[in-house]
Amino acid sequence: MFFDNLSDVPQLSKNSGCSIFAVPNSEELPLKNAIIIEHAKNKVSIGIEQIREALEHVSGKQKTDQFILIKEAERMTEQASNAFLKNLEEPKENYHFVLQTETPFRIIPTILSRANLYILRKKDPLNSGVDAAPEIKDLAKKMIVASGKDYVELAEKIAKKKDNAREYALNILSVAIEMCYKSYFKTKNQQFLKKLPKFIKAYDSIAINGHIKLHLVADML
Repeated sequence: MFFDNLSDVPQLSKNSGCSIFAVPNSEELPLKNAIIIEHAKNKVSIGIEQIREALEHVSGKQKTDQFILIKEAERMTEQASNAFLKNLEEPKENYHFVLQTETPFRIIPTILSRANLYILRKKDPLNSGVDAAPEIKDLAKKMIVASGKDYVELAEKIAKKKDNAREYALNILSVAIEMCYKSYFKTKNQQFLKKLPKFIKAYDSIAINGHIKLHLVADML
């Protein structure tokens, strides 16, 4: 969903337990009394301890709206993202997580699927290209358009990757998800939206237990 003014952020944030705002990281979101999480100056990522410390603030009952802002949310490590995700599965009343990022599609799909995504119209990041290796982008495109036998053969090819096969498959799925979002916003073609839940399900399954070919086929077809 697009929005036009940063002043809309507080009200939009109240609509759900978790919102992702695709705006420049240099912008200050007008959230009063927000608990702010951001990477330390000497660090390049947001670690699990920072997330755990923030989650301690959401353990009690809250009568008024409380915002927890994660700046440059794409910098969360895998462990931090998973710890944050567990909290989203059991949302608490009047607590609102706000993720600010210039690259929303670098946030893991499991979080992306549980949040409302808002894109600042004048800074539309969907018009930017996909940041990935040509091979990854090519396979992601093929996954989006392939079906039947062709898709099974493509899944087999991806599963045969010798080194870091799981990471390889997850990168392809992540780019496919990003491409589907961007293609839908540009074309309004519902077919891209229909594919998203399948890609997200396959990503989740492979991230949890591997079995690359099984989930690429079973979750997608």
